[in-house]
This record gives sequence, structure tokens and C-alpha cells, in this order.
Amino acid sequence: MKFFLDTANLDEIRNAAELGLLDGVTTNPSLIAKEGAKFEKRIVEICEIVQGPVSAEVTSRDVHSMCRQGHELSKLHPWVVVKTPTTKDGLRAARCLIKDGIKINSTLCFSSSQALLVAKIGASFVSPFVGRLDDISHDGMNLIREIVTIYRNYGFKTQVLAASIRHPLHVVEAAKAGADIVTMPYKVFEQLFQHPLTDKGQDQFLKDWERVKSVVT
Repeated sequence: MKFFLDTANLDEIRNAAELGLLDGVTTNPSLIAKEGAKFEKRIVEICEIVQGPVSAEVTSRDVHSMCRQGHELSKLHPWVVVKTPTTKDGLRAARCLIKDGIKINSTLCFSSSQALLVAKIGASFVSPFVGRLDDISHDGMNLIREIVTIYRNYGFKTQVLAASIRHPLHVVEAAKAGADIVTMPYKVFEQLFQHPLTDKGQDQFLKDWERVKSVVT
């Protein structure tokens, strides 16, 4: 499984990259606005750190506008993947961009039928939003399982990118379900390292080491 961060914070991205655990980044206008950064400049900065797929989202509803903006985004850096919504017009725009060799991440996917359409047009990634489904009392992780099954049945090349991740269990369940990628907030990434028994054990080892050092031979 590949790990992406869902962020536009350069410090978070650098920290994950330095650990050798970062495979890509997903962004959106809200995340970049939170950082007070210029959209295009921040996308390029992220690409230079990650050296892997960086999703940059179109910000219009009109097909022609999405196509135009998608072309502009793709020119920012070779690692840019254009995010388009999983709507009829979003899929039309995605198909237009794919024909020109641009990689697409179809975002805001909430059903297996949508994911099937995404795969049929040849998108590189589909982003099912797990947490938002959980928020309305639907089983978000079941959607990941359904999509993975459908894609395997037909040999679709579209990668399943589990998004809207809320906690470490989502990451583990996505891995068990066979998702290709999980994109998570930096907070969740850090939580993956944490376990109280690890901390307790480490503290005990260090205390015992101090006792060993104090023994006079």
C-alpha cells in the first residue's frame, strides 16, 4: 500500500518524506487556503519535495473550464495529477484530459457505480471518501471492498485511493480491503506510530539500562 498525505503543509510533507514513507500528496483549494499559500506555487513546492503523484483539483463546474484548467495544472510539474469530480461533467472533462495524456484522480466518489464509470474512462485514480460516508451512517470501508472486487474482476488499471481518512483503523481496514493507496491527514500519519505498550516498554528498557550502567564491577 502507498501512503499519501492529504495536506498542503510543507513541514508535514518534509517530515513524512524524510522517513521514506511518503509516496504522494493530495491537495484541494481548502487545504492550500489554510496555509495562506498561492495555489500554483504551493503545488510546485509540494511536487519538488514528494517526487511522486500530487493531486491538484480543478475549481469549476463547466466541462470546458475544467478541461482548460486541467491542462494548466498539468503544466505546473510532471508529477501533477489533475483531480476532477465524479460527476457527469467531471467525467467528460476527465476523458478529455486523459486523451491528452494527463493523469486523472476522480474525487468525491461515493458509490461503486461511480467507481465503475471512473475505471471505464481510464482514470489513474479513484478517491472514495470513506469518512464522509461513515459520517452519515454508511459503511465507508465497505465501499472500498466493493470497488476493489469490481476492479479485480475486470482487470481495471485505475488505482483505489482511500480518502477522507479519520483515524488509524481506517488505514488498516483499507489495507485489509486491498486499497492501492490511502491518503491521510498528518495527524493520522503520526498516530500510526503510536502504541502505549511500545512507550511503556521503551521506558522500562531505558530505566533498566540506567541500572546496568550503575553496576560497579
